[in-house]
Amino acid sequence: MPQLRAEPVIFGLAWAALAVAAALTAGWIAGAALSVGLMLVIMPVSSLVLTRAESFRAERLARWGILAVAALAFALLAGGRG
Repeated sequence: MPQLRAEPVIFGLAWAALAVAAALTAGWIAGAALSVGLMLVIMPVSSLVLTRAESFRAERLARWGILAVAALAFALLAGGRG
């Protein structure tokens, strides 16, 4: 069986935590929309970076960058609610 890598697991947990935070703050529809929206952005960008740059490091940076921007945008929008 292949070895389990920590970085993808941490990324998945961070993604799930962001979706749960959105669901708790703005409702389950917001959490689901954020999660699906991230999937629709991250998956094609990851494939594009891997096919063009052929670099797993660049793909990882793009993935984490997108997640960080989404978390920042969510924090700014959620902060303005209360």
